[in-house]
Amino acid sequence: MTDGMLPDFLDDGVVTAWTASGAPLVDLLRRAHAPGRLTGFRRGGRAAVLVTAPRHVHQVLGVGGDRYVKRSHRARPLLGDGMITATGEAWRSQRRLLQAMFTGRGIQRWEHHLAEAAARVVDRWAERARRGAPTDIAEDVQFFTVDTIWRSLTDRPLDRETYVDLAAVQDIVAALPTDVGGATALPPEVGSAIAALDERILRALADARVRHGGGGTGAGSRESGPAGPGVLDRLLDAAETDPAYTDRLIRDELVTLLVAGYESSARTLTWAFVLLDAHPEVMERAAGDARAVEAVLSETLRLYPTGWLLPRHSPADETLDGWAIPAGTDLLVCPYLTHRDPEVWPEPETFDPGRFPARSPLPPGAYLPFGIGPRACLGTRFAMREMEVLLGALLSRFTVETTGPVGEPVFGINLRPAGPLHARVRERT
Repeated sequence: MTDGMLPDFLDDGVVTAWTASGAPLVDLLRRAHAPGRLTGFRRGGRAAVLVTAPRHVHQVLGVGGDRYVKRSHRARPLLGDGMITATGEAWRSQRRLLQAMFTGRGIQRWEHHLAEAAARVVDRWAERARRGAPTDIAEDVQFFTVDTIWRSLTDRPLDRETYVDLAAVQDIVAALPTDVGGATALPPEVGSAIAALDERILRALADARVRHGGGGTGAGSRESGPAGPGVLDRLLDAAETDPAYTDRLIRDELVTLLVAGYESSARTLTWAFVLLDAHPEVMERAAGDARAVEAVLSETLRLYPTGWLLPRHSPADETLDGWAIPAGTDLLVCPYLTHRDPEVWPEPETFDPGRFPARSPLPPGAYLPFGIGPRACLGTRFAMREMEVLLGALLSRFTVETTGPVGEPVFGINLRPAGPLHARVRERT
């Protein structure tokens, strides 16, 4: 390096430097990708480094701490100051408040919600099977995941009107910029969807206050669900002692949990059925086998991690695996490419649930569908459990055959299949 600029440390050919414009970001990253190496480039005038090798991923996300941070978050127009977009002490405080409810034994309190929400989908499929009518799997699993997170937030089942408002989040998410540093303003056409979502969330907040005796009555006076206080109750309790928990922050936390709680799980379940339809022998093995269901989901998340790109930013000069990372550099951690590293995953494009559980420990940073390190997804266990409950219930009772083309992957702020997934379901005999 002579002046600290990014191209100087790329010139010796060990790392490829190139400039491209006009192509989708995923295409640029695929072209730049060199397994095992850091890849530097410029996009929109900004220096960036593609990070895919497990050891580099581990250094950035696992042990990087506060050295590699989130820059202005692409989802801030939707999530506000919720836990995903928060940084520093605000993030630490928000995470401490909620982590016990979504990790370890805490998720046991949601088992009745998961079972009741899954039963609704099973009943829907049974009715479709009786009539020989097709169903849209993408819609069915989305209703389930919205239902489970709504029950967990409010201790109330999801009604159709509320679902319409909450499911509009998918259109808002689709409008968010894919690229790190992209525009933060949402298109005007999604403004009404955000307004409807906000109205629904604030109405739930007001109802909860009435249900629990009004504001300022103290945590001890609140009614609780059968497994203890729900998420909204916990946030309302926090508001009584912490002035940071305004109605706006509570709204931001609820929307954050809603988006994180249903988007990833719904997309993963849809991808799982896409893969199972192409591998009916795997579908048969998974019917009634909880361990096989878990393996199917783990392999689905390997091939199609919904958080396919995890941007970070280096606010100061750093060194990564011996290479200088100048201040101001974006680091693009790409689980989609990491999960296709042939050194870790033989025949990486092949759907093979037999990879899980791994026969030997995976290298740190090799598998990160929910992220790794201090900012790993808070709801990992909740998400896995809800997907296991629904997929297990459906596969043990029904066979599934798609009746239309499967949409291509869409690499937006998340990774999702385009369009519906129409299928015919039949009761097992």
